Amino acid sequence: MTVEWARRGQTFPEAVARIPAWLHPVADLADRLTAEELTRFVPEHGEGRHSAVLMLFGPDRDLLVIQRASTMRAHAGQPALPGGAVDDGETAIEAALREAQEETGLDPAGVEVFAQLPDLWLPVTGFVVTPVVGWWSQPSPVWAQDTAEVESVHRITIEEFVDPAHRCRVVHPSGYVGPGFEVQGLLVWGFTAGLVSGLLDLVGWSRPWDADRLVPLDDPGGQR
Repeated sequence: MTVEWARRGQTFPEAVARIPAWLHPVADLADRLTAEELTRFVPEHGEGRHSAVLMLFGPDRDLLVIQRASTMRAHAGQPALPGGAVDDGETAIEAALREAQEETGLDPAGVEVFAQLPDLWLPVTGFVVTPVVGWWSQPSPVWAQDTAEVESVHRITIEEFVDPAHRCRVVHPSGYVGPGFEVQGLLVWGFTAGLVSGLLDLVGWSRPWDADRLVPLDDPGGQR
């Protein structure tokens, strides 16, 4: 069966009415955003396995980030947003919340999903990823619940991400150069850094930073 992937974002007005004012720029962006504005890797019709990630914003103006377990065959030790493959019969929202609960112990009842961003393609893995955007209206304890997949769980503030001292470009051994963040002892790079960087830039939260600051990636975990 041929699948037509979503090329434009969408918001859910009832949920948007309940999010704090500081997140309104994200909702406004999501409602008009196209995949091409975030990445040059746009999925073709019918291409790729469907997956979803949760961009969960908390009341401390923070974003929930996990660090993958160092024992994984792919993405070993790499910071990422919670998420994974969409199972048969699931929506992207259901998959993102389920994966976040399995990985971090998050209580999905405290999450208000207010937007989906356009579907994005990961050519290295063949996955088509739907970023699901949520407001953590009732935060719950989070930890590395699935230790086979998750090494640590972090709540990283927007201020940490936009601090010019924390931004860089990461150089992969393959020659790939992309956005990066050095935050809370983590080097965030690859798909996650590209998504976060693009969102910060497009909503106008970014501050000027030194794009010539390059950080080599010594242990890429086999993926980008």
